[in-house]
Amino acid sequence: MPGEYAHGSQIRQALLEEKLVPPPPLPPSAFVDAVAEKPQLALDKADRDWSRMDPVFVQDVLRVMERMKARGFPMVLLEGYRSAERQNKLAGGSVKVTQAKGGESKHQYGLAADLAPVRNGKVVISERDPWAMQAYNALGEEAQAAGLTWGGVWSFRDYGHIERAGSLRALLAQRNKK
Repeated sequence: MPGEYAHGSQIRQALLEEKLVPPPPLPPSAFVDAVAEKPQLALDKADRDWSRMDPVFVQDVLRVMERMKARGFPMVLLEGYRSAERQNKLAGGSVKVTQAKGGESKHQYGLAADLAPVRNGKVVISERDPWAMQAYNALGEEAQAAGLTWGGVWSFRDYGHIERAGSLRALLAQRNKK
């Protein structure tokens, strides 16, 4: 019985935890420089709708974003959910954005997010910008501390990418059991 009581207490505490709310979207003008550098980030192409992502993963991302803001690096969602068609375009384009094809990326299942730092109201994605690289390295630390996978450690570096840890197959099997 004591173990059951302790477990019940943990469940009640979890239910009492505050649900974080996604920040309001930035105006299109905040993305002008980022889109100039990477046209695939245009608002009509990249999906920034938090509701299309896995709700538990969204809470993890929002907690990471809170930690980043506390460290002086406010972040914005560049892209969350991604259709298989868009994934294939990004994988097969002249400028390789990803190696994963449609159905192979956690983006298609709402379990991945691409983030970027915001400085003076503008999204900064350039890896040549020392401040942005500081932000991306901090993102890696915070994502890993939260149990997420950071794309900055991959051979195909993706500094703004974070995702649910584990194989896609295992995550989908776990989801199907619920």
